[in-house]
Amino acid sequence: MRAIGIILAGGNNYRMKELSNKRAIAAMPVAGSYRSIDFALSNMSNSHIQKVAVLTQYNARSLNEHLSSSKWWDFGRKQGGLFTFTPTITPDNSFWYRGTADAIYQNLDFLKNSHEPYVVIASGDCVYKLDYNKVLEYHIAKRADITVVCTDVNDEDATRFGCVKMNEDCRIEEFDEKPMVAQSNTVSTGIYVIRRRQLIELIEKCGMEGRYDFVKDILIRYKNLKRIYGYKINSYWSNIATVESYYKTNMDFLKPEIRDYFFRQYPGVQSKIDDLPPAKYNPGSSVKNSLISSGCIINGTVENSVLFKKVFVGNNCVIKNSIILNDVYLGDNTHIENCIVESRDTIHANSYYSGEDGIKIVVERNDRYVL
Repeated sequence: MRAIGIILAGGNNYRMKELSNKRAIAAMPVAGSYRSIDFALSNMSNSHIQKVAVLTQYNARSLNEHLSSSKWWDFGRKQGGLFTFTPTITPDNSFWYRGTADAIYQNLDFLKNSHEPYVVIASGDCVYKLDYNKVLEYHIAKRADITVVCTDVNDEDATRFGCVKMNEDCRIEEFDEKPMVAQSNTVSTGIYVIRRRQLIELIEKCGMEGRYDFVKDILIRYKNLKRIYGYKINSYWSNIATVESYYKTNMDFLKPEIRDYFFRQYPGVQSKIDDLPPAKYNPGSSVKNSLISSGCIINGTVENSVLFKKVFVGNNCVIKNSIILNDVYLGDNTHIENCIVESRDTIHANSYYSGEDGIKIVVERNDRYVL
């Protein structure tokens, strides 16, 4: 493909509450065995983009470890590769990334040293499948300066995103970032296609003017000066930037049609592989409509739940409508319902946790570090 990729994965998000205290949002576990960023990386690889930069910053330790090798997503070795860029102190700059545009500005050499004519920019906190080649073909056919991938969401969710309005030719006429009241249920997915040289020009201008945000200082500011078009997708797309959306996204994978779409229909989703034994179901255990990952040992009852890797469920435990993250030990006679249990937790025997008025996040204070 005649494009390079940039994945923005450095932001902090307080709407994830305790879940983002020790990990980046892009490193959040999804669907049992994946990380959020795996979906954007897989889309890049499946679209034959061979050179991808991931811009990380906030709580990036586990995310950088996950990205330590490009082989899992089969990026090119000699003519491409996977690059991870964190903020770097230089003689000219000692700032953290102050926004999405500033993150690209601080790594402008990556763009200048590349030769591909186009750039695909994506976010690391979304779950979806998309062939970027189709977006690029649309971008070229429209003779667009910037193409924004859009989708329709429910009215109550639209205020979390950038709401757009397009004319009959799909040119974006209005772009309202996180409005108080949404005037449209068509939102930006945070995926953009732009010519590389034009991106360099726009980012350099932002840098000189002290502007740092890609949406506010490029998309919204130039919407009447540049040909900015929307490319609408109708397939599954979800942003996991809140506790509720993260919970809902994982629960969506309990639906057979969602699992088939992501894991059985070509192209697939790739991730870093852990060498773990298959899940073990001991006598007396009961599992209904749940995702159980490798390395789990089940002794109790699990219903409508997602269990990530290396979860131990003790005798007479009951887990319902919950998400149990990696490497959790659940003692005997524990009851977990409508909860998200943080990874590396040890839940003592005879414990009871239930989310009565929403999703409850269970974080047990212990000495094991969270991944």
